[in-house]
Amino acid sequence: MTTAAEGRELAAWARMLADGTRATICLALLDGRAWTATELARLTKVSAPTISEHLNQLIAGRLLSELRQGRHRYVRLAGPEIAELLENLAALQPRKAEVTTTLSAASRRDAFARARTCYDHLAGRLGVALADAMTSAELIDWSDGVTLTPAGARRVADLGIDVPARRGRPPLRSCLDVTERRPHLAGPIAAALCGHALSEAWITPIPGGRALRLTDKGIRGFAEHWNVELSAI
Repeated sequence: MTTAAEGRELAAWARMLADGTRATICLALLDGRAWTATELARLTKVSAPTISEHLNQLIAGRLLSELRQGRHRYVRLAGPEIAELLENLAALQPRKAEVTTTLSAASRRDAFARARTCYDHLAGRLGVALADAMTSAELIDWSDGVTLTPAGARRVADLGIDVPARRGRPPLRSCLDVTERRPHLAGPIAAALCGHALSEAWITPIPGGRALRLTDKGIRGFAEHWNVELSAI
Protein backbone atom coordinates (compact mmCIF):
# COMPACT_ATOMS: atom_id res chain seq x y z
CA MET A 1 0.00 0.00 0.00
CA THR A 2 1.36 3.38 -0.99
CA THR A 3 1.91 5.81 1.89
CA ALA A 4 2.08 9.59 2.05
CA ALA A 5 5.71 9.30 3.16
CA GLU A 6 6.57 7.40 -0.01
CA GLY A 7 4.92 10.11 -2.05
CA ARG A 8 6.94 12.81 -0.29
CA GLU A 9 10.16 10.85 -0.82
CA LEU A 10 9.46 10.48 -4.54
CA ALA A 11 8.61 14.18 -4.85
CA ALA A 12 11.83 15.14 -3.06
CA TRP A 13 13.86 12.92 -5.38
CA ALA A 14 12.12 14.26 -8.49
CA ARG A 15 12.86 17.84 -7.40
CA MET A 16 16.52 17.19 -8.17
CA LEU A 17 15.62 17.47 -11.84
CA ALA A 18 13.33 20.46 -11.29
CA ASP A 19 16.29 22.79 -11.66
CA GLY A 20 17.62 24.03 -14.99
CA THR A 21 21.29 23.60 -14.10
CA ARG A 22 20.93 20.07 -12.75
CA ALA A 23 18.74 19.04 -15.69
CA THR A 24 21.33 20.45 -18.12
CA ILE A 25 24.07 18.47 -16.37
CA CYS A 26 22.12 15.23 -16.68
CA LEU A 27 21.24 15.80 -20.33
CA ALA A 28 24.89 16.55 -21.17
CA LEU A 29 25.95 13.29 -19.54
CA LEU A 30 23.69 11.34 -21.90
CA ASP A 31 26.73 11.19 -24.19
CA GLY A 32 28.03 8.40 -21.93
CA ARG A 33 31.30 10.16 -21.10
CA ALA A 34 32.65 11.16 -17.71
CA TRP A 35 32.82 14.95 -17.39
CA THR A 36 34.84 17.08 -15.01
CA ALA A 37 33.19 19.60 -12.73
CA THR A 38 35.06 22.34 -14.60
CA GLU A 39 33.61 21.24 -17.95
CA LEU A 40 30.10 21.17 -16.52
CA ALA A 41 30.54 24.58 -14.88
CA ARG A 42 31.60 25.97 -18.25
CA LEU A 43 28.61 24.37 -19.97
CA THR A 44 26.05 25.60 -17.45
CA LYS A 45 27.76 28.98 -16.90
CA VAL A 46 27.84 28.73 -13.11
CA SER A 47 30.68 29.08 -10.61
CA ALA A 48 32.81 26.22 -9.30
CA PRO A 49 31.17 26.24 -5.82
CA THR A 50 27.70 26.22 -7.40
CA ILE A 51 28.44 23.33 -9.75
CA SER A 52 29.96 21.39 -6.86
CA GLU A 53 26.75 21.85 -4.83
CA HIS A 54 24.62 20.64 -7.74
CA LEU A 55 26.85 17.62 -8.35
CA ASN A 56 26.78 16.67 -4.68
CA GLN A 57 22.97 16.65 -4.74
CA LEU A 58 22.84 14.53 -7.90
CA ILE A 59 25.39 12.07 -6.53
CA ALA A 60 23.54 11.80 -3.21
CA GLY A 61 20.35 11.10 -5.16
CA ARG A 62 22.13 8.37 -7.14
CA LEU A 63 21.51 10.03 -10.46
CA LEU A 64 25.26 10.47 -10.94
CA SER A 65 28.32 8.50 -9.90
CA GLU A 66 31.68 10.02 -9.07
CA LEU A 67 35.25 9.06 -9.94
CA ARG A 68 38.33 10.84 -8.66
CA GLN A 69 41.69 10.63 -10.39
CA GLY A 70 44.37 12.67 -8.69
CA ARG A 71 43.11 16.22 -8.39
CA HIS A 72 40.37 15.73 -10.93
CA ARG A 73 36.75 14.91 -10.15
CA TYR A 74 34.75 13.17 -12.84
CA VAL A 75 31.03 12.45 -12.86
CA ARG A 76 28.83 10.40 -15.13
CA LEU A 77 25.29 9.07 -15.12
CA ALA A 78 24.86 6.38 -12.48
CA GLY A 79 23.84 3.81 -15.07
CA PRO A 80 21.91 3.08 -18.25
CA GLU A 81 18.62 3.00 -16.38
CA ILE A 82 19.14 6.67 -15.47
CA ALA A 83 19.93 7.50 -19.10
CA GLU A 84 16.75 5.80 -20.26
CA LEU A 85 14.71 7.62 -17.61
CA LEU A 86 16.07 10.98 -18.79
CA GLU A 87 15.47 10.19 -22.45
CA ASN A 88 11.90 9.11 -21.71
CA LEU A 89 11.21 12.24 -19.66
CA ALA A 90 12.63 14.46 -22.39
CA ALA A 91 10.51 12.70 -25.01
CA LEU A 92 7.32 13.19 -22.99
CA GLN A 93 7.64 16.95 -22.57
CA PRO A 94 5.48 19.10 -24.88
CA ARG A 95 7.22 19.61 -28.21
CA LYS A 96 8.12 23.18 -29.08
CA ALA A 97 8.98 24.39 -32.56
CA GLU A 98 12.73 24.96 -32.67
CA VAL A 99 13.77 28.17 -34.37
CA THR A 100 17.25 28.12 -35.89
CA THR A 101 18.81 31.34 -37.09
CA THR A 102 22.01 30.02 -38.66
CA LEU A 103 22.92 27.31 -41.12
CA SER A 104 25.33 25.71 -38.64
CA ALA A 105 22.61 25.52 -35.96
CA ALA A 106 20.21 23.91 -38.44
CA SER A 107 22.91 21.41 -39.44
CA ARG A 108 23.55 20.46 -35.80
CA ARG A 109 19.81 20.05 -35.17
CA ASP A 110 19.39 17.83 -38.25
CA ALA A 111 22.44 15.72 -37.42
CA PHE A 112 21.17 15.21 -33.84
CA ALA A 113 17.77 14.07 -35.15
CA ARG A 114 19.27 11.80 -37.82
CA ALA A 115 21.58 9.68 -35.68
CA ARG A 116 23.02 9.98 -32.18
CA THR A 117 23.87 8.02 -29.10
CA CYS A 118 21.54 7.79 -26.12
CA TYR A 119 24.07 6.88 -23.45
CA ASP A 120 25.35 3.58 -24.93
CA HIS A 121 22.80 2.80 -27.67
CA LEU A 122 21.59 4.25 -30.98
CA ALA A 123 18.89 6.91 -31.14
CA GLY A 124 17.37 9.35 -33.60
CA ARG A 125 15.97 8.26 -36.95
CA LEU A 126 18.72 5.66 -37.28
CA GLY A 127 17.88 4.06 -33.92
CA VAL A 128 14.14 4.02 -34.64
CA ALA A 129 14.71 2.68 -38.19
CA LEU A 130 16.86 -0.12 -36.78
CA ALA A 131 14.11 -1.09 -34.31
CA ASP A 132 11.51 -1.01 -37.11
CA ALA A 133 13.66 -3.07 -39.48
CA MET A 134 14.42 -5.70 -36.84
CA THR A 135 10.72 -5.91 -36.02
CA SER A 136 9.74 -6.37 -39.68
CA ALA A 137 12.39 -9.07 -40.12
CA GLU A 138 11.13 -10.82 -36.94
CA LEU A 139 14.50 -10.42 -35.27
CA ILE A 140 12.84 -8.92 -32.21
CA ASP A 141 9.46 -9.65 -30.65
CA TRP A 142 7.27 -7.10 -28.83
CA SER A 143 4.59 -9.43 -27.46
CA ASP A 144 6.06 -9.45 -23.93
CA GLY A 145 8.18 -6.35 -23.62
CA VAL A 146 10.85 -6.56 -26.30
CA THR A 147 13.05 -9.62 -26.76
CA LEU A 148 15.50 -10.97 -29.29
CA THR A 149 14.02 -13.85 -31.30
CA PRO A 150 16.05 -16.98 -32.14
CA ALA A 151 16.57 -15.53 -35.63
CA GLY A 152 17.76 -12.28 -34.05
CA ALA A 153 20.15 -14.14 -31.76
CA ARG A 154 21.61 -15.94 -34.79
CA ARG A 155 22.04 -12.65 -36.61
CA VAL A 156 23.89 -11.15 -33.65
CA ALA A 157 26.10 -14.24 -33.38
CA ASP A 158 26.81 -14.29 -37.13
CA LEU A 159 28.14 -10.74 -36.89
CA GLY A 160 30.42 -11.75 -34.03
CA ILE A 161 28.78 -9.33 -31.63
CA ASP A 162 29.49 -10.16 -28.01
CA VAL A 163 26.74 -9.20 -25.57
CA PRO A 164 28.15 -9.14 -22.03
CA ALA A 165 25.74 -10.07 -19.28
CA ARG A 166 24.80 -7.09 -17.13
CA ARG A 167 23.32 -7.99 -13.80
CA GLY A 168 19.93 -6.44 -13.10
CA ARG A 169 19.51 -4.95 -16.58
CA PRO A 170 17.10 -6.50 -19.12
CA PRO A 171 18.96 -7.70 -22.24
CA LEU A 172 16.73 -5.57 -24.46
CA ARG A 173 14.18 -2.88 -23.79
CA SER A 174 12.48 0.02 -25.53
CA CYS A 175 13.41 3.65 -24.96
CA LEU A 176 11.18 6.47 -26.18
CA ASP A 177 13.15 8.57 -28.67
CA VAL A 178 13.25 12.26 -27.76
CA THR A 179 13.06 13.54 -31.35
CA GLU A 180 11.06 10.80 -33.08
CA ARG A 181 8.63 10.15 -30.19
CA ARG A 182 8.76 6.46 -31.08
CA PRO A 183 10.80 3.68 -29.45
CA HIS A 184 14.37 2.79 -30.22
CA LEU A 185 16.21 -0.12 -28.60
CA ALA A 186 18.09 0.05 -25.32
CA GLY A 187 19.74 -2.47 -23.02
CA PRO A 188 22.96 -4.55 -23.31
CA ILE A 189 22.02 -5.98 -26.73
CA ALA A 190 21.34 -2.51 -28.13
CA ALA A 191 24.59 -1.26 -26.57
CA ALA A 192 26.47 -4.11 -28.26
CA LEU A 193 24.89 -3.25 -31.62
CA CYS A 194 25.96 0.37 -31.21
CA GLY A 195 29.47 -0.68 -30.22
CA HIS A 196 29.70 -2.94 -33.26
CA ALA A 197 28.57 -0.15 -35.58
CA LEU A 198 31.21 2.17 -34.12
CA SER A 199 34.01 -0.40 -34.29
CA GLU A 200 33.12 -1.24 -37.90
CA ALA A 201 33.07 2.49 -38.79
CA TRP A 202 29.44 2.30 -39.88
CA ILE A 203 28.98 5.42 -37.78
CA THR A 204 31.46 7.98 -36.50
CA PRO A 205 30.98 10.58 -33.75
CA ILE A 206 30.52 14.20 -34.76
CA PRO A 207 32.67 16.32 -32.41
CA GLY A 208 30.89 18.48 -29.88
CA GLY A 209 27.90 16.35 -28.94
CA ARG A 210 26.09 13.04 -29.28
CA ALA A 211 25.35 13.23 -33.00
CA LEU A 212 26.73 10.54 -35.30
CA ARG A 213 27.63 10.51 -38.98
CA LEU A 214 26.41 7.51 -40.98
CA THR A 215 29.21 6.46 -43.34
CA ASP A 216 28.89 4.90 -46.79
CA LYS A 217 30.08 1.64 -45.24
CA GLY A 218 27.39 2.03 -42.60
CA ILE A 219 24.65 2.59 -45.18
CA ARG A 220 25.63 -0.71 -46.79
CA GLY A 221 26.13 -2.49 -43.46
CA PHE A 222 22.82 -1.49 -41.90
CA ALA A 223 21.01 -2.38 -45.15
CA GLU A 224 22.73 -5.74 -45.64
CA HIS A 225 22.70 -7.02 -42.07
CA TRP A 226 19.68 -5.30 -40.50
CA ASN A 227 17.46 -4.44 -43.49
CA VAL A 228 17.58 -0.70 -42.68
CA GLU A 229 16.94 1.44 -45.76
CA LEU A 230 18.51 4.84 -46.30
CA SER A 231 15.07 6.38 -46.97
CA ALA A 232 14.16 5.72 -43.34
CA ILE A 233 17.10 7.81 -42.15
